Amino acid sequence: MSANIRKIIVQVDEVRIEMGQPVNPPTRRALAMAVIANPYAGRYAENLDELIAIGEELGGLLGEKCIQALGINPSDAQSYGKAAIVGEAGELEHAAAILHPKLGAPLRKAVEKGAALVPSAKKMGGLGTAIDVPLGHKDAAFVRSHFDAMEARVSDAPRANEIVVAVVVTDSGRPLARIGGLQIGDIVGTDGLR
Repeated sequence: MSANIRKIIVQVDEVRIEMGQPVNPPTRRALAMAVIANPYAGRYAENLDELIAIGEELGGLLGEKCIQALGINPSDAQSYGKAAIVGEAGELEHAAAILHPKLGAPLRKAVEKGAALVPSAKKMGGLGTAIDVPLGHKDAAFVRSHFDAMEARVSDAPRANEIVVAVVVTDSGRPLARIGGLQIGDIVGTDGLR
C-alpha cells in the first residue's frame, strides 16, 4: 500500500550565533514531515502490515527531502532521527508500525550508511501537537556532540484519522559542542556505537 499523503512540510533550522559566539560553519538540521491517512483509524487490527509498508516508503521519501533541503551529498549527513504523532482514532502501536520495522533501511540509504540505530519518539495527539525528534550520529551512537532533538509540529494535524511522520537529518552536531566524548574523526562506524 502506498501512503495517502495529505501534505508534506520541509524546514531547515540554521544556527549562526549561540550565546553571542559565532557558529562557523552554521549547524543545520532539516525536518521533513508527512501528514498521512491512518488506514487503521477507528478499528483494531491484529496485522499492521499496511503501516509497516508506509513506513518503508516514508523513510526514503522524507530522508531524501531532508538531504535536498540541506543541499548536501548523502555522505555528508551526520545525524538522524524519526518520530510520529497518531491522531485520536488511532493507537500508539500505529506509530510503532511506521517507525520500527522498515523505515530505517531506506532512511539509511538516503543518508549513506547509518550504522547506528535511528533514535525515535512516538505519541498520541491532536491538531498542533508537538513532538521532539531525538537525534544521534548516524554511524556512532557514542558521539555526544550529536545528542540533540528538533521539535516537529503541524498546525492542522494530526486529525483524528491521521498520523504525522517526521524525519530529521543534520549536517553537523550541536552548536559549539564541548562536553567531550567520541569525536567524529575517531568513528570506526562498524557496530553503530563507536
